[in-house]
Parts: sequence; C-alpha cells; structure tokens
Amino acid sequence: MFPDVRYRRSRLKWHGSGKGTPELWVARVKPGRILFEIDGVTIEVAKEALALAAAKLPIKTRFVERISE
Repeated sequence: MFPDVRYRRSRLKWHGSGKGTPELWVARVKPGRILFEIDGVTIEVAKEALALAAAKLPIKTRFVERISE
C-alpha cells in the first residue's frame, strides 16, 4: 500500500488535487476492505500469523505480498 494521493487544506475544506502545498498523503482503500500490514518479520512468519488470525475472522481473507524492489 502506498500513499499516492495528496491532500491540501484551504480555509474551509480539504481538497484532493490541484495547486498548493500538500499537507498529507493518503492511500485509496475501497469501502469494506480491511488491511493488515506486517513489517519486521520474514514472509513465512507473516503468513503463519495471518493464517491464524484469518481462522478467527468470519470473512474470506487472502495474503498479498509486495513485489521485491
């Protein structure tokens, strides 16, 4: 997940594009999605941890890896 949308604030409201200095960067996530991001462990440990967590959730889950840089 990468924050690729910049937001800036005018006096009255927030704007998602246009001119001006961005105050923060956000990532688009569709409504109804739940994301878990794990860092600092190996892929095997992350898969095992998320598999154990998925067993407790009443929804379908899937594991997505970042493409190596």
